[in-house]
Amino acid sequence: MEREAPTSQGVYHRIVVKLGTNLLTGGGDRLDLEIMARLVSQIARLHEQGREVIIVTSGAMAAGRHKLGVTERKGIPFKQVLCAVGQSRLMYAYDQLFSWHGVTVAQTLLTRSDLADRISYLNARNTLLALMDLRVIAIANENDAVAVDELQDMRFGDNDNLSAMIANLVDADLLVILTDIAGLFTADPNLDPEAKLIPRVEKIDATIEALAGDTAGGKGIGGMITKIQAAKLATASGVAVAIVSGYEPNVLLRLVDGEAIGTLFLPASSKRESRQRWMLSDLCCRGALTVDRGAVTALREENRSLLPAGIRAVKGDFQRGDVVNVLDSRGERIACGITNYSAKDITAIKGKRSSDIEELLGYQYGAEVVHRNNLVVV
Repeated sequence: MEREAPTSQGVYHRIVVKLGTNLLTGGGDRLDLEIMARLVSQIARLHEQGREVIIVTSGAMAAGRHKLGVTERKGIPFKQVLCAVGQSRLMYAYDQLFSWHGVTVAQTLLTRSDLADRISYLNARNTLLALMDLRVIAIANENDAVAVDELQDMRFGDNDNLSAMIANLVDADLLVILTDIAGLFTADPNLDPEAKLIPRVEKIDATIEALAGDTAGGKGIGGMITKIQAAKLATASGVAVAIVSGYEPNVLLRLVDGEAIGTLFLPASSKRESRQRWMLSDLCCRGALTVDRGAVTALREENRSLLPAGIRAVKGDFQRGDVVNVLDSRGERIACGITNYSAKDITAIKGKRSSDIEELLGYQYGAEVVHRNNLVVV
């Protein structure tokens, strides 16, 4: 059974906390145990209060680089070696720090493919929920030793987005992205002294995305762009998101009690059921359908199914039963859903009436390309 959303900003029970590399290293070349101890102390306090917390952590590559004492070599295999060496050191640090507070932790390594499959998605969800039931704090990270996406394409594999996927996975109330900057500003605060912090974002639109820029530091993979992407994914599933500075004293304790710190992104919807959140995560998407204005209206305002008549373009090589995104003429995602037809079939029937499907294909699986029962409107 899905839990109700918090009744007020100050009531957060299930929290995902993402800790970035620049924060954990203090901007240096190794893990800063003093900084980590302060953050762990706050999370342990939340744990003592009966709240459920999952950590998504970066820092493995930095820890491995410091252990091996090498910096000049590049390439994905070398970075994966650094992560493999550093992951154990990172977890050892967490285990020792949490043990001082009497808290048990568990390592959880995930790849994108682990969550793309519906069965694996549910297995990962059940494991994380079971850990929380046992009062164990899960510490999650990308399985960098085998996952190429994070090291090669930061748009999909960075830990900002992983934290949003996990918040989506466990139906969290709040995702806190702790970083080395205070939140989202009207301009880059490092370059513009007139830049102002934006305390509250009700909707992530093109204007908000344009403000993100790319403020990644030298040690991390993600920047503000990936944090906004993560916020967009999480809020679409009904999760509140806060981007705040991890250097702020007692930031987590103050934040979960409702104090306005950093930038708060409000949920774009109420809590969605598990299958809808899985589709929205974009992990399982196999293609996209571009639709006309009439179809946009039918989906968003009239709660109707997607018919072939409203489809203008098909992207990807997907099969019947795959999840696809539905885009408007500007390329903005307006929905996603499970398709009744393959990409090849939809290419043949797009723009046509539903009554023509069987004549064009020689068979038909229904009048709808995506039935409204298998559709999630963003």
